[in-house]
Amino acid sequence: MIIKLNQIKKLAGQTVIYGLSNMLGRFLNYLLIPLHTLVLGKFFFGKLTFIYSSTAILLVLLTYGLETGFFRFASKKDENYSKVLGTSLYSIVFSTSIFIFVAFLFKNLLQNYFDVNSTKIVILFILIIAFDVLNAIPFAKLRIEERPIKFMVVKLIGIFTNIFFNLFYLWFCRRLFEAGSTSFCAQIYNPEKVLEYVLIANMISSAITFIVLLPEIIKVKPVFDFALLKRIMNYSFPILLIGLAGMLNDNIDKLLIPTLINNPNPVEQLGIYGANFKLSVLMVLFIQMFRYAAEPFFFKNSENANAKKLYADVMNYFIIFGLVIFLGVMFYIDFLKYFIAPEFWEGLKVVPILLIAKLIFGILFSLSIWYKVTDKTKYGILIASIGAIITIVLNIVLLPRIGYIGSAFASLLSYSVMLAVSYYISTKHYLIKYNFKRIAFYFAFALTLFFLSKLAKIESKIIYTSMNTVFLFGFIFIAYIIEKKALTHEN
Repeated sequence: MIIKLNQIKKLAGQTVIYGLSNMLGRFLNYLLIPLHTLVLGKFFFGKLTFIYSSTAILLVLLTYGLETGFFRFASKKDENYSKVLGTSLYSIVFSTSIFIFVAFLFKNLLQNYFDVNSTKIVILFILIIAFDVLNAIPFAKLRIEERPIKFMVVKLIGIFTNIFFNLFYLWFCRRLFEAGSTSFCAQIYNPEKVLEYVLIANMISSAITFIVLLPEIIKVKPVFDFALLKRIMNYSFPILLIGLAGMLNDNIDKLLIPTLINNPNPVEQLGIYGANFKLSVLMVLFIQMFRYAAEPFFFKNSENANAKKLYADVMNYFIIFGLVIFLGVMFYIDFLKYFIAPEFWEGLKVVPILLIAKLIFGILFSLSIWYKVTDKTKYGILIASIGAIITIVLNIVLLPRIGYIGSAFASLLSYSVMLAVSYYISTKHYLIKYNFKRIAFYFAFALTLFFLSKLAKIESKIIYTSMNTVFLFGFIFIAYIIEKKALTHEN
């Protein structure tokens, strides 16, 4: 039991360190949302959402599951770590070079796809993707070598760079322009190019991150083993399909809204949905920081005698923290909504649906360890494909009828079905005995508090906020008592 506690503490510690860079960075980027929604408006924010959704899907394709494959083979005692690292890195470099060439060759088609009047946006899109893909293996190297401090520093450098240039263009230069200044900064600002400025900031950030990671890249021995790559790809290809299906689940709604929604201003509707999607950032952040630490942690402990019990305990704590975030966001949504411009507030109704959907996605990720450690990733393809089909079909059916709220429900139902299917299959191959009674209680308790809060007719914001605060800390206190008793009983 002491070993288990030490392992969980180690995971928690690494989650905090990995998460610090993401939490601080995402939080600081979160502070850019008022600026983005104010300056870009619904139309350009919709365009930005469309571009970033396309970027996310392409990043999965161009890393082709190699990060997870790298973790799997680098963790094996009978594999040469240097050879695994070199083969993975040079494979990514080669494939990214091909992407750059082909993308520039067909940049006019990409311009038509994004429906923009400037090829600069397309070029920035290509460069952002290229740098981010090239950064993937060096970041994975830092994670597998358990160097979270270096990981954090590099991440923060990129994040602060992005924030600096966003503020430079959208605040400093814009303010000078609006004041009628004749300075150079005022002259380079153009209200019609605000979308370009956001992408320029992102591109510079990704490029500087790449430069900072160059020492890690240079250290890699120039070793490439084609036979090893084939073995890695045999493992990684299903991960690619899983990741692609998962990314479609996450982003296909944003690509379909401009086409399917029954509204005279579909891009603006996407902007509203995309801005309110940002309010679920705390849940997304929590899941992301958990994933950074959990994946290598799960693999390294996969051969331990207490692995299954460890995985079950991690799931339990993950759900508790996820529900705390859900309640925290919803109980204080009247304050958090000011992070987006008032013209976007009509979409606040999707936030609780998206938060629960994201939490279920996080549970699904934690559960997915069963097919990764058993090398049965073919089931991951099946599960993710089912989810992608459900997401696409529901969006096609719901978007024309109920608008973007249909996309939120589609995500929730898709992840729920995927979770049920994944658990059912896992019972036949790698049974993990999760504590469903406790998990069900936590969900029921949290949702009851949420609905009680929504149904309360309290005009005073001070009293209403105080009540919600009591609800939130009440949930935390009850969870603490239950988990403390369970831990005492196990000891």
